[in-house]
Amino acid sequence: MPCAGDSIIPPLMPKYSPLTLPGLLLFGLAAACSRPVDEAKPVATPSVTLGRSDAAVGSPIDVTFTFVVAPDAPAFAEDYTVFVHVLDPDREALWGDDHQPPTPTREWKPGSTIEYTRTMFVPRFPYVGAALIEVGLYSTKTGERLRLAGDDTGGRSIRVASFNLRLQPNALFIVFKDGWYDPEVSGEAGVEWQWSRKEGILSFRNPKQDALFMIELDTVPVFPEPQKVDIKVGPTVVDSFSLSDGRRELRRISLTSAQLGTSETVDLAVVVDKTFVPASVAKLKSLDPRELGVRVFRAFVEPKQ
Repeated sequence: MPCAGDSIIPPLMPKYSPLTLPGLLLFGLAAACSRPVDEAKPVATPSVTLGRSDAAVGSPIDVTFTFVVAPDAPAFAEDYTVFVHVLDPDREALWGDDHQPPTPTREWKPGSTIEYTRTMFVPRFPYVGAALIEVGLYSTKTGERLRLAGDDTGGRSIRVASFNLRLQPNALFIVFKDGWYDPEVSGEAGVEWQWSRKEGILSFRNPKQDALFMIELDTVPVFPEPQKVDIKVGPTVVDSFSLSDGRRELRRISLTSAQLGTSETVDLAVVVDKTFVPASVAKLKSLDPRELGVRVFRAFVEPKQ
């Protein structure tokens, strides 16, 4: 079985299966065996700052990552991936957020500080309590992990933060109402999404106060011009933007109580200026006959404090 410093760490099934994100998530927990002490020099020191100390199931958390590169660090041979493991106190896997840092590691210089913020969503699963965050750097080509400085829990995985997971009794759950296709899942990445038609309606209970609406979405780059997206409450456009390069867009939209109105529920429309049929786009090599607008991964709303 692999130990600290080995190249390949086997995937594990999370202890608590997300209700809306089925599938395997890749986590590399250290195996128990005896090996010599890891004598490789740390290439960087990671740390994490969380936007909140507790989070409701299904809610977003802003996570700021900082990597202080060692003064004597050698040049990075490739663009390594940051792994993020969220674990329970028994170090059982809850979920992960592996990603490429905005500044590729081959551009990291000795003595430099790399800092960036990502929004991580808590999956909807039957777990409340303490959650631990461990991070590291690994090669997607070989599975090798680089040694980092800090609280190494084994397998070159560094514990950097903790927070509390709780239920949210006042959660404003969003319903994909009209204009959406059935949910789809990527088994490899454990990610769920729903494609819209030209207009998709999202419905939620009216909080009767100012609120923050968040939506994470993308599209397939098949248009000669960027695809325009309008977010509307009734006839009012509350946000307008373009999607063009296939990358996910996370929009944060402030909604006033006046915009939300006085009805018990709010219908929010996601409207695109153009759609496409995958079967009609030669480069997609698809037989999918549906007329598609945008692909929505997350939609979340919460009252402003």
